Amino acid sequence: MLPYFSRIYGNPASRNHSFGWEAKAAVEEAREICARAVNVHEKEVVFTSGATEAVNLVLKGIAARHGAPAHLIATAVEHRAVLDTLCALEARGFSVTILPVDPDGRLDPDKLQEAIRPETLLVSVIMANNEIGTINDIAVFGSICRERGIFFHTDAAQAVGKIPIDAEALKIDSLSASAHKFYGPKGAGFCTIRKEFADKIEPLMHGGGHERGLRSGTLNVPAIAGMGAALRIALSELESESARLVRMREHLRSELMRRIPHARLNGHPDRRLPGNLNMSFAHAEGEALLISLHDIALSTGSACTSASLKPSHVLKAIGLPDEMVHASIRFGLGRATSDEEIDYVIRRVTEEVARLRDLSPHYEKFRAAV
Repeated sequence: MLPYFSRIYGNPASRNHSFGWEAKAAVEEAREICARAVNVHEKEVVFTSGATEAVNLVLKGIAARHGAPAHLIATAVEHRAVLDTLCALEARGFSVTILPVDPDGRLDPDKLQEAIRPETLLVSVIMANNEIGTINDIAVFGSICRERGIFFHTDAAQAVGKIPIDAEALKIDSLSASAHKFYGPKGAGFCTIRKEFADKIEPLMHGGGHERGLRSGTLNVPAIAGMGAALRIALSELESESARLVRMREHLRSELMRRIPHARLNGHPDRRLPGNLNMSFAHAEGEALLISLHDIALSTGSACTSASLKPSHVLKAIGLPDEMVHASIRFGLGRATSDEEIDYVIRRVTEEVARLRDLSPHYEKFRAAV
């Protein structure tokens, strides 16, 4: 990224001099990497400030071009970027259906089939859940939508660079992604829009006609260059890194389950992101655990909503009672995670859950009753 902050400072939209050409070359190299990562044409990649903007562009854009009262469908475990965007569209007169999921967080294809109406315009199904790690069978939903002529979007922010993605095979019309999810700079991302739909998206921003007229504004060249470089690295080590993370994740899961009674895994046991582990520990308040484990980077849900004390909508959607929702912790394993750190986390979490339960007036009664 460094050269594009100083030496190569041209605007990629300036086509009349070499300074702009150099900047444009960096942007197009990153575009090619993003396209190759998800198997789309380079011209189908649109750069944004992140997945949230990408989601807003796609969902609001296609809705605006068609107008209310079109029908939109999503699942109850979508990221807030999708759910809040649909809520905003509903307030503008669009009809929105939010579909329930099974206890593992996956959507039943039959429920989607039943929800589709003649006026259904768009379906959005998250590819991999940010809280519980569950991976949906996107190919099934893509096929359903393609057969019915419905625009299909997937929030792939947690999946790009972590699991293999073939948008063509999965019949995805649009996906959204954020650079920081695969170790790129924060504040950069992209969406893909299948060429057949490019003229069916109303842009959120006008002025300059950048990104084929879909996202006007001077491009953030350093961030885009960094995103491309980060994604190239992630793709090169995807298979080996996934295997390493799964090994460590399963060691963490099995040891916590063995050492801590009344622990529960949240999300699908196998069809989940390699580096995601979400568990509930009965009678151990999640927020109290976070405070006592301040030297470990943990969360009780999405980082985007960590300032809120509301219970996780994802954990509620998979049927967890409130007390287990509030006793949940999300562990995120990544490139820098070591086996020694995993062993440290196992020991510390085991100690702190036991300590908190000793302080709980309800735990003794609960243990005597089971």
